Amino acid sequence: MTASNIVWHASAVTKQTRSALNKQKPCVLWFTGYSGAGKSTIANAVEQRLASLQQHTYLLDGDNVRHGLNKDLGFTDEARIENIRRIGEVAKLFVDAGIIVLSAFISPFRAERQMVRELVEEGEFIEVFMDTPLATCEQRDPKGLYVKARAGEIKNFTGIDSDYEPPINPEVTLDTSSMSIDECVEIVLAHLANVGVLPEYSAA
Repeated sequence: MTASNIVWHASAVTKQTRSALNKQKPCVLWFTGYSGAGKSTIANAVEQRLASLQQHTYLLDGDNVRHGLNKDLGFTDEARIENIRRIGEVAKLFVDAGIIVLSAFISPFRAERQMVRELVEEGEFIEVFMDTPLATCEQRDPKGLYVKARAGEIKNFTGIDSDYEPPINPEVTLDTSSMSIDECVEIVLAHLANVGVLPEYSAA
């Protein structure tokens, strides 16, 4: 549903002004993958490193957002699509504020991830594919969700009875079954350096 009788009000303070004040280049780091793939863990570790580099950030975590903004949504395909639509709009606002926003969501469908990519300017959406094998994620099962899904206690669970569409050409690919947290963080930061988000960064 689209609202009517509304007019966009332009702000005198632009994204470029806010970015200059923050002394950084804003972007969206979009972590996607199965539950248990390491999205939140790596996003948290990357944010900590960015903070140590004096970068202004904000982390949007899937579970945390469902405690507030998206607490009215379930886990059907339609609800998942709306979940990502809302988060995409929030991420866009953070980028407009000159912030580096990290988003950790299963976000199982390519179309919705592409939708978020198109909300921001070219180069501002960085897809980080947590390519941790499903078997590893299920073995970890940090929240006990796979056991419940296998028992039929949870419906529409990604990887069990709901599809996950892996990225075709992600900017960054990580696999926490074979990479350490530090290795993953360094790969993400190196990419940010290569694309000009962290132009002065060099690995230790």
